[in-house]
Formats: sequence, C-alpha cells, structure tokens
Amino acid sequence: MSDTSLTIRLNKFIAQCGISSRRGADDLVFSGKVKLNGILAESPGVKVDPTTDTVEVNDQPISLPNNGTDITILLNKPVETVTTVNDPQGRKTVLDLLPKDIKKLRPFPVGRLDFYSEGLLLLTTDGDLCYRLTHPKWHLPKVYNVTIRGSVSESAIKTMTSGMRLKAGDKLAPATVILNKPIAGTQMIEITLIQGINRQIRRMCDELGLTILRLKRVKQGPISIENLKPGTWRELTNEELTTLKKAVKLA
Repeated sequence: MSDTSLTIRLNKFIAQCGISSRRGADDLVFSGKVKLNGILAESPGVKVDPTTDTVEVNDQPISLPNNGTDITILLNKPVETVTTVNDPQGRKTVLDLLPKDIKKLRPFPVGRLDFYSEGLLLLTTDGDLCYRLTHPKWHLPKVYNVTIRGSVSESAIKTMTSGMRLKAGDKLAPATVILNKPIAGTQMIEITLIQGINRQIRRMCDELGLTILRLKRVKQGPISIENLKPGTWRELTNEELTTLKKAVKLA
C-alpha cells in the first residue's frame, strides 16, 4: 500500500510533469487520454504515488522532472518565436532557446506572447504555480511597452482607461496607460492590464486605429524583465519565487 503522505492528485502530477497546466490535465483525463497503471483514468482527482504508480498520456509514460524539484524560468522572448512546447509548422519555439539539460525538465510556458510580441515570459515545472498564474481568480497585473506609429489621441487613451468593449463582444476592464513623449514619428505608451483576454492589446489598438510597431511585456506581478537580453533566460531567485508565490497565495 502506498504511503498516503506521498500521493498527489492525478491532475497535479500531470502538471508537475510539464505536460500541461492543471486545467489542461483535467481535459486530458476527461477526453480519455490518460491511463493510471494501464487502466483508463476516470477522474483527475484520483491519487497517484509518483514512486510506484505508472501514468501514461497518449500512451506515453510520464515522470516528474528533476526528481520532483521544480524550476521556474524568466525568459526574454524575442519576436518570431512561438510560445508553445512544439510547433507543427516547424517554427522556433521558446523551448528552443533553452539548453538541453533544462529542456529535459520540460518547463511549461505560463500563458502566451504572440509570434510578433516580445518580452517577459515565465516557464515552470511547478503545476500549481502555472495554474494560479493562468487562472482569472489570481490574475496578476502585466505591464507592456507599446510603440505606436504616429501619435496617440487623448480620446484613445480615455477609451482604454475607461474600459472598452471589443467588436467581438469582450468587455475589457479599464487599463492603466502612461503616455510618453513622441519621438521621430512614434509614441510609446505603457499599458498595464489586469485581465487575460487573448491578444488584448493588439485588438484594442486595432479597433482604435492605432498601428503597433513594437509590443514588449516588461513585468508580470512582482517579476520584472529588467536588463535580460532578448533570447536569454535565467532562473528566478529564491526571493523572486517566494514573492511570486505569495502574490498568488501559494506561500
């Protein structure tokens, strides 16, 4: 009989293996893609002993990376890089920017940055942390530097800071916008978002008639990209990780 102090929920185990987020693990179980000790798993809440049980996803056995010790990475994503573990079109992914020993741990991207956006991206093997950081309940403010062609009107700023409704029907929470002085036919604005609508800034600017020349995420909650060069990465410090976990009520 397994020591109950060592058992964890199946969805948490799958997430800690870096296969998906915890919500994604639920979907994998409910779609019949997960087996526990050779038998199709019926519930994401069933208990698993990582030391004795065998878990398969899509008929491939999975295991905890690095003996269960988690790693959380801060990456400065460059443009024309896909925020996925792999890409059917053969494009460069964020994992291609990591050395082989780190890739073997299978860190999972926390949220997304689109193909032409750049900047701060967190990757982690900690399924609980990934789940909290991507769940609307614990959504942390994200700060973006956005360079616009031409100038930005006061009416556009007012619309963004008042909370706008997109043509598709999405109701956006008010954004915080800081307007910088125009430089050489462009203007940079700092936008802070408090919700996770897909491609929110690009959709906002498109509907306001603003052309984005550059979109860079520079901060997520307490974590800042600071002087990290494009295409490079580092592990979060213990202090940063503790602060991040406190921000989503994990510490």
